[in-house]
Amino acid sequence: MIGSGRGQPRVSILIPVHDEGSGIVACLDRVLEGVTLPCEVLVVFDSPEDTTVPWLEKYAEAEPRVLPVHNTYGRGPADAIRFGVDRAAAPVVVVTMADGCDDPQQIDALARLVERGVVVAAASRYSRGGQQVGVPTLKRTMSKTAGLTLCWFARVGTHDATNSFKAYSKAFIEDVGIQADAGFEMGLELVAKARRLRKPVAELPTIWLDRTQGVSSFKVAAWLSRYLRWYFFAFGPKLTLEELNRRTGRTVS
Repeated sequence: MIGSGRGQPRVSILIPVHDEGSGIVACLDRVLEGVTLPCEVLVVFDSPEDTTVPWLEKYAEAEPRVLPVHNTYGRGPADAIRFGVDRAAAPVVVVTMADGCDDPQQIDALARLVERGVVVAAASRYSRGGQQVGVPTLKRTMSKTAGLTLCWFARVGTHDATNSFKAYSKAFIEDVGIQADAGFEMGLELVAKARRLRKPVAELPTIWLDRTQGVSSFKVAAWLSRYLRWYFFAFGPKLTLEELNRRTGRTVS
């Protein structure tokens, strides 16, 4: 099923959700108001009992671009994102959150960067013109330190490799795979893989606002070791695709 209602979408917008309830309505309103490109919006939930589902299904009845998607890969944001990517119909995939932190008006610009040839386009809180509002000090310090050191010393192409709000070439994802199995590490993983392949990565400054409702599902202590794996992987010589897949333990059929 094509989500744009007008033919093949140019961008698949992927939103993982967990018990957002009626809050998903405002999220989808903002996304569809901000995006002008032909799109589909894949809203991925882990369980039919999720409080988001009744509101999502009602919204989708009136808006054919919105597609409720039941993730069957496993619980949690990592599996939800992988499941959504596998079902995306467009050549460009944008991952954004349901909590209102990201600016959906930037989705078009990020997608167009990928259409112009970059494999990852990041919304950057730490480049000139970017800003982060309301985030806890520890989380901000860790994220900013990782982002800036990766930019300065590994030359990954963005000041904000850890931000989940990014656009990706689906063909690139299909080439390198997603091995993240916890949290939101996919964003850092794909930046690191792009750097080792010497593929182009670009960024746009963004203003990130901490969520005002609900509780964040980001778990710093539990996911730190997984992020560190991809942080250190970004440093190193150029690899071929075959070498990259061998180094990361990915089996290609």
